[in-house]
Amino acid sequence: MTSIQPSGLHHVTAVAADPQRNLDFYHHVLGLRLIKQTVNFDAPDVYHLYYGNQEGEPGTVLTFFPFPGAPAGRRGAGQATTVSFSVPPESLGWWRDHLTRSGVDADPVTTRFEEEAVAFHDPDGLALELVAHEHAPHEPWQDGPVPAEHGLRGFHSVTLTEQDLDATGSLLLDTLGFATDRQDGDRVRFEVADGGPGRFVDVVADPRAPSGLVAAGTVHHIAWRAPDDETQARWRGELVEAGIGVTDILDRQYFHSIYFREPGGVLFEVATDPPGFTIDEPLLELGRKLRLPPWLEPRRDQIERHLPSLELPDYDGNRV
Repeated sequence: MTSIQPSGLHHVTAVAADPQRNLDFYHHVLGLRLIKQTVNFDAPDVYHLYYGNQEGEPGTVLTFFPFPGAPAGRRGAGQATTVSFSVPPESLGWWRDHLTRSGVDADPVTTRFEEEAVAFHDPDGLALELVAHEHAPHEPWQDGPVPAEHGLRGFHSVTLTEQDLDATGSLLLDTLGFATDRQDGDRVRFEVADGGPGRFVDVVADPRAPSGLVAAGTVHHIAWRAPDDETQARWRGELVEAGIGVTDILDRQYFHSIYFREPGGVLFEVATDPPGFTIDEPLLELGRKLRLPPWLEPRRDQIERHLPSLELPDYDGNRV
């Protein structure tokens, strides 16, 4: 019996094209706080922008690698193809009106697994959903441009598209400790027992789906939560024993990470909750300046010359 059981999503990382357009959409339209302005540690000439709630709590954080001029990706098999956030049930109508006023094409409200949802896309084509969910424990950003009573409450779920359900389902059930929640046609919902925000993952089986291509408008990887370093190290050992190719533990400054691919090809990460986003700047100043890890700080001048300038939002700005 596996001892691995994440409590839910830690973060989701996607690819964008224009960093300013990305920032404007996720701040002004979705009302998320820019909690960290840093770089892709593996490609320091590219931003890594983090959005979340007030403190950037695990389970609320959507991050982007914006590559200026990046071509559009292709959603398909072996990818996380939809990212879903929780909103209060009474807010779904407000959100649909707000998206329309903001020039975003929102689909009609649909019902899945007895929950209503609104689907739409970000400017790069990333597929997003807002799901009316009663029990979303995270508080929204209280001082953002979206009224707090309607604000995003963290992740609800991610949807994976796979050509074959069995191998991915086996990993989720037998290795990562998920349980099968329910099924709707070719969609199976898995759930972490006693999980927090982002405790659901839907797997859609489509044997005819073309392989996905990671570029602008697609998800790069999804990260599951480990409470601490000791737990992460134990989980890594179990993954190795299960014959899964997993990386060494990597220092991502705000969390520690391991990576592996599930059988269908989706890149999974296991990230620790600590140390968190206030390790290098105070809570009230999150996201306002470019932050680099100590090993990249000597290259700051070179890195800043390569990064496009960003016009940050006015944190005392008006609500919509």
